[in-house]
This record gives sequence, structure tokens and C-alpha cells, in this order.
Amino acid sequence: MSWFAKYFPNAVTMKSDFIQATGETLYMTLITAVVAGILGMIIGVGLIVTQPGGILENRIIYNIFDKIVNLCRSIPFVILLAVIAPLTRLIVGTAIGTTAAIVPLVIGSAPFYARQIQNALAEVDHGVIEAAESVGSGPMGIIFRVYLKEGLADIIRSSVLTLISLIDLTAMAGAIGGGGLGNLAINVGYSRFETDVTVLAMLIILVIVFAIQLVGDLLARRVDHTA
Repeated sequence: MSWFAKYFPNAVTMKSDFIQATGETLYMTLITAVVAGILGMIIGVGLIVTQPGGILENRIIYNIFDKIVNLCRSIPFVILLAVIAPLTRLIVGTAIGTTAAIVPLVIGSAPFYARQIQNALAEVDHGVIEAAESVGSGPMGIIFRVYLKEGLADIIRSSVLTLISLIDLTAMAGAIGGGGLGNLAINVGYSRFETDVTVLAMLIILVIVFAIQLVGDLLARRVDHTA
């Protein structure tokens, strides 16, 4: 503790602030991951099955999904925060705060996850799909028994990548009033020239990222049929 007090003098007096900020970051990450994960999975699967040559080929639906994903991914997150502020107020009653930050976080991360899911499912052996079709499996059976089952390892890796990207977005949202470790690092550490606060916030974020990466790698190796 004496070593910690020496190198992080300002952070020592802000223990409760760091606990609260860490909780806010995890809260934003968890809720956004669930909502954006469901939306991204639906859109990603929709893209893969309606693409040219897909099991439910439909160029109109595919183009709609594809354009939505490309549009949302092309908007810088900081600008997205400002652009959808009216929508955020409509949904949660305010555009500032931890809960309010979830709305742009979902809109910013769901299209990214959808594209990752599309890329992951595109790696599934087409021969397995054809074999499933030959024994009479319908579209839903192929989606769940082939695409999602055979592509599970890549889906987990894509989910890890999206979660890490999401933590980066929560820090960005926090810097402009969303709460969390980003808010603590910028609005307290940087603004008050308390570098140790910024450094400690960064270290906590790194620990969260490393933990997600470790768990994700272990799960992916466990379910990877080719490993």
C-alpha cells in the first residue's frame, strides 16, 4: 500500500470513485453486449442466409441489411453520440449518464458485431450445408445445426473482438458524460492533471480486456472442432 500511495497519490483518496466507475463500465458493457449481441446475431445471420447463393437468397433484404451495417459502421462514434441524442432522450429521458450511453453503444456496436458474425459464418464448409440440405434439413435447421454449431468457435472469437471494441467505446462515451472509467480518466485525471488517476483507470480497463480475451480464447479452443 505504501508503494501504491507513492505512485498513485491521488487515486488512493478516490477508492470509492474507482469502484463506482468500474461498476459503470461493466454495467454499460454487459447491457450493451446482450442487446447488441442479439441484434447483431440476427442481422449477421440474415446477411449470410440472404446473400447471393445463400439458403434463403433475397437480394432486397440482403441489400437493406448490408447498407444499414455499412452506414452505421461508417459514422464515427463521437459523432454518433451527438446525432442520436434526440433518440436517446426519447428512449431513456436524457442524453447524459451511464444508462443513456447504452443507446448509442448498441447502435454503434450491433452493426460491427453483425459483420463479424457474417464473416464467421462464411467460414463454415459449404459441403456441410449441402449435406444438410440433401437430408431434408430446412432453413432453421441449417442455421442452428450447421451455421451456429460449426461456426461456434469463430463466433466466440468475433464476440471477444466485439467486447473489446465495446469497452473502447464505453471509455469514449464516458469521456463526454457517460460515466465509467473513461469519465474518470478524462474528466478527473486529465482535466485536473492527476496523471496517476488516468493511468490507474487505463490499467483497470486493460485488466478487463485481458480477462475477456483469456476467457474467450479458452472457450474458443474448447469448442473448436479443428483444434
